[in-house]
Amino acid sequence: QVQLVESGGGLVQAGGSLRLSCAASGSIENIGVMGWYRQAPGKQREVVALITSSGGTTYADSVKGRFTISRDNAKITTFAVYLQMNSLKPEDTDVYYCGATRMGARYWGQGTRVTVSS
Repeated sequence: QVQLVESGGGLVQAGGSLRLSCAASGSIENIGVMGWYRQAPGKQREVVALITSSGGTTYADSVKGRFTISRDNAKITTFAVYLQMNSLKPEDTDVYYCGATRMGARYWGQGTRVTVSS
């Protein structure tokens, strides 16, 4: 099992920045792709940014150039994934989830809410 705990959400004005953190613990060996996703009420969860175990990244077109995903594998029993969000827009308002894939299984955090005011 993999446990994911997000933090860093909140309320920010348009143009501002937030940094989301996701701490992964448990059976973290062999974790492959990790990423950030977001979901609005009544809509499907969508990919925001993904990062592979070797550091390769993918971004949704709507956040390219504004968001940066990074991964810290330095610790033995836990590691973290971050999402630096700059130049935030009201349409970035959503609940953001951290996700991890390990040996064919998908794990999710509980989500952290990001609200961008205009």
